[in-house]
Amino acid sequence: MSPRHRATPQASISFTQNRKSSHSPLGTNARPSRKDVTVQSIQSLYRRNEPITMVTAHDFPSAHVADHAGMEVVLVGDSLAMVALGMQDTSEVTVEEMLLHCRSVSRGAKAAFTVGDLPMGSYEISPEQAASTAIRFIKEGRVQGVKLEGGAEMAPSIKRITQAGIAVLGHVGLTPQRQHSLGGFRVQGKTLDSALKVLEDAKAVQEAGAFAIVLEAVPPEVAALITKALKVPTIGIGAGNGCSGQVLVQVDMSGNFPPGRFLPKFVKKYGDVWGESMRAMEAYREDVKSRAYPSEEHTYPIPREELSKFERVLGVDSAPVAMAS
Repeated sequence: MSPRHRATPQASISFTQNRKSSHSPLGTNARPSRKDVTVQSIQSLYRRNEPITMVTAHDFPSAHVADHAGMEVVLVGDSLAMVALGMQDTSEVTVEEMLLHCRSVSRGAKAAFTVGDLPMGSYEISPEQAASTAIRFIKEGRVQGVKLEGGAEMAPSIKRITQAGIAVLGHVGLTPQRQHSLGGFRVQGKTLDSALKVLEDAKAVQEAGAFAIVLEAVPPEVAALITKALKVPTIGIGAGNGCSGQVLVQVDMSGNFPPGRFLPKFVKKYGDVWGESMRAMEAYREDVKSRAYPSEEHTYPIPREELSKFERVLGVDSAPVAMAS
C-alpha cells in the first residue's frame, strides 16, 4: 500500500475516540444515500415530468435536514435577511453576509444542488459586475450555482455568467428585491399585458442560458401556460402546481416562527418547530430553576479517593456530587 493510501494512527483515533464535548459535530461525515444532484439530473427530472423539490436553507443545520430529507435543490435565498438576520427586507443583506451563509449551507448539503442568491446591488450595474459576484459565490461561497432576479433586462448578465461556466437560476414574476418599484408584493400576470411580460421575461432568461426559472406570485393558469411554453424547468412559489417544481422558505414551511407572524397565502405550514422549541426551552428553564437538571446521569464522576484528597486540601466535608465507584 502506498504512503498516500495508508491510514495513520492519528486518523484512526479521530474516528473512534469518544467525544466529551458540548460541541460535537452535527453529522459532517454523514452523506445521504443518493447520488449527487446536478444540472443534468434536474433536467432529467424535468424531461420525466417529475416535480423538482427546492427549499431554502441559511445555515448548516437547515441545510443538513433539507439534504437528508431528499431535496433536490437547496437555495441560500436572500430571504435569510429577514429569517436569519432580523432585517426588514432583502435589500439590506450584503454580499459578504450571503457568502458566510452560503459556506455554512454548502457544508451541510452534501448531495443536493446548492444555489446562492445574488443580493440586491451586486449584479445590476453590468454583466461584468454580475459575473464577478457570481464567481465569488462559487469560489468563496462554495455553492454550485447562483440565482438572480429580473427578466429581459438581466439577460446579458445571465449570459455573461453562464459564459463563465456558472449555472444560473432565473427569477421572474414578482421579484422581491424590486418590491418598491412594483408597488409592494403584488401578484404579477393578472392582466394580458402583465402575463405577456412575464412570458417575455421568462423566454429571455431561458435564451440567456438559465437552467431553470423561478416563477413567483403568478396566477396558476398563467404559470402553467408559461411552463408549457418554455424548454427549461420552472420552480413555482405562489404560482400553482402546474410548474415543474416548487420552492418554499424553510422557516415558513417548517413553522419556525412565533404565533401571529404574517404568512403569504401560498405557504403551507408542514410543522411546528417554534412550538417544539418553546416546549423544550420552557422545560429546560423549569428543570434548571428546580435543580432537576443536571441530574447524576448528566454529570462526570470523580474517583472517591481523589475527591477526598481535594476535600482535605480545602478543609470541607464531603460534597454531594457523583463519584466513580
